[in-house]
Amino acid sequence: MKRQLAPLLLSGALVATSGAVMAHHSFAMFNQQQPIELVGTVQEFKYVNPHCYIILEVKGADGSAVVWNLEGSAPALLTRDGWSRQSLKPGDELMLTIDPLRSGEPGGAWNVTRIKFKDGRPIKDGR
Repeated sequence: MKRQLAPLLLSGALVATSGAVMAHHSFAMFNQQQPIELVGTVQEFKYVNPHCYIILEVKGADGSAVVWNLEGSAPALLTRDGWSRQSLKPGDELMLTIDPLRSGEPGGAWNVTRIKFKDGRPIKDGR
């Protein structure tokens, strides 16, 4: 009986947690059908697991500054594209295309194929 109970309990635990794992990897909160372009200044670059973040200050047409919280991929994936925790620093000016939050809040998702320095240089480790 004990032999049969352990696999049953393990299976139950996996089923119970699978929804949380799938929810974490959902991109439903980002509007991937209507990307937008941003130009702004890096306030902070968070090279952390499970996702990296860029905190970007963007100036509006009226001159007011809005801080955007932008979610990227995992550090391991960015490393494969030549990034490191030194790739961005406060004060760097960026141009990027993001998938904005559906809520309209200043945030979104970015990836390495749609981001560069404002002067057009690609972002790689070693700057």
